[in-house]
Amino acid sequence: MFKRNRAGSFLLWMMLIFLILPINPANGSDLHNPSLHHQETSVMSESGQAVDHSKRTKNKNAGEPLTLSQLLRKYPDTFRSSGPRIKQIALTFDDVPDPRFTGKVLDVLKEYDVKATFFAVGDRAKKHPDLVKRIHDEGHSIGNHSYNHAQLNKLSLDKFKSQIERTNTILKSLTGVNPRLIRPPYGDINEEQLQWARKNGYKVVNWNVDSLDWKGLNKEEVKKNILSAVGPGAIVLQHAGGGVGSDLNGTVEALPDIITELRNRGYSFVTLPEMLSVSESK
Repeated sequence: MFKRNRAGSFLLWMMLIFLILPINPANGSDLHNPSLHHQETSVMSESGQAVDHSKRTKNKNAGEPLTLSQLLRKYPDTFRSSGPRIKQIALTFDDVPDPRFTGKVLDVLKEYDVKATFFAVGDRAKKHPDLVKRIHDEGHSIGNHSYNHAQLNKLSLDKFKSQIERTNTILKSLTGVNPRLIRPPYGDINEEQLQWARKNGYKVVNWNVDSLDWKGLNKEEVKKNILSAVGPGAIVLQHAGGGVGSDLNGTVEALPDIITELRNRGYSFVTLPEMLSVSESK
């Protein structure tokens, strides 16, 4: 009896304890657990760091120079490498004037009644003014190819401007043309320079067909490089001037066949100002 009463009393006390003491739910306990709260803060902090890291990555990417293809997409009205997709071809010749090759190229173009675009180097134009005048007098367009064939994208903006403006001054004094078109040597230009060119009314023009004639290729190799790659609106890169030891006879000899073949395919030849519907002079 005693044992039964004792057991009953024990159960009664246990029931009273459960009724008096509140039991917090697990999630409530967790919300007030300092260690778990610290973990939550840590998670929030990690998230914040991830966001900051993402921002740093974006800023880093934003600080990296855009590639030429990205610049072409970003500045389509200022930077071009091809024309409208119609059956026109623009033949372009860099690094003029050069007494060894420029006259020979002009002779072929005159014989076949083709007008082209020549990109002149300023210090060469000073040395060979008669060739520059001949280019202009025979109806070809003239563009700016820097003063001394510098790699423009490596220059400060002030030095870049000097390269362009000095060359334009020389070309204008010889031909009356203040060239609107710029072709950077090696095709390289950076965004700051491109923005300056746009602000000052220039057009920067690269190419989408490369003859690779500067390598000293023979006639057949030059023909193959051009004829296998041209299409509507193609801008073809060739050279009518070069450095010491350059051999551009392959490009001179290939020209008659290139012109004849492309005409047979239904193409006409235009200058870059004609192709891009811009004036030759600023």
